[in-house]
Amino acid sequence: MSTGRAPFTLALILAVILAVGPFAPQWILFLLTIALAKGLVVLGLMLLLRCGLVSFGQALYYCIGAYAAGMLGRYLGMTDLIALMLAGMAASALAAWVLGFLLARYRGIFFGLLSLALSMILYGLLVKNEALGSTDGFNILPSALFGTRPEAGWVRYAVMASAAVVALLAALLVHRYLNTPLGRLAPAIKDNEIRVEYMGASARRAVHVKYVIAAALAGIGGALAATTVGHIDPEMAYWTTSGEFIFIAILAGTRNVLAPFAGALLYGVIHTTAYDLSPNTWQMSLGISLLLLIVFLPEGLWSLFSRLRWR
Repeated sequence: MSTGRAPFTLALILAVILAVGPFAPQWILFLLTIALAKGLVVLGLMLLLRCGLVSFGQALYYCIGAYAAGMLGRYLGMTDLIALMLAGMAASALAAWVLGFLLARYRGIFFGLLSLALSMILYGLLVKNEALGSTDGFNILPSALFGTRPEAGWVRYAVMASAAVVALLAALLVHRYLNTPLGRLAPAIKDNEIRVEYMGASARRAVHVKYVIAAALAGIGGALAATTVGHIDPEMAYWTTSGEFIFIAILAGTRNVLAPFAGALLYGVIHTTAYDLSPNTWQMSLGISLLLLIVFLPEGLWSLFSRLRWR
């Protein structure tokens, strides 16, 4: 997607979502909202994957964003969805900025395992914290938009519409960032970090910036998912949640900023359908889907569009 066409393409997709939303069933609106939330996390993960870094602990910031939103509602009575997403973004970005000084030093499996360890530390702390509900977590107050709560039949649509606006705005900003000099360093860092340093650029600084951006996006996604579901618990920081984001990233590919959202939506459809048909073996369906994708589309689902365009 070229820089000039990006705003038009994203605006067109947003218009379609907003136009079709009022006629969609409530469960589809819920599925689409969760897909947008997870797509935001994977959008940030895509920045790291372009550098050759795989984060097995991205659920850390997903959970921080969710708990930041939940605690603001629980202790301060804040229910505005946009404010909660901004709070989740700020909390996750701050945590990533601090931890990034450590993680930006590592590459390969060391980066992945260290991020996983940090995520599991948060999980252990939340499980032991009875004030925050321990393993059960706690419920979140119903969300409002700009101080007002929509009517019962329009709540799902209002939340989905807000999520779509935020998600596509984030996709546009990331697209712009990828076309900046700092954003263009990602493939070079992946291919040959030493040459990047010889060119006068700091690979560590570039990784640190991308890590903070990825965490901020994960915080927005966590706050959105928490307010949509209405409940949070420590499982949001567990390693299986991070694995889910990795699955979606592999499913979608890293060629386009829209790929994470398409992959998250497809993952949600596969998960929902497989669980409905076979509750005890739905993981097998996901595994088969991933194997088929790796064999036939090793560069992700979005490579289909590139192939069709080339032909």
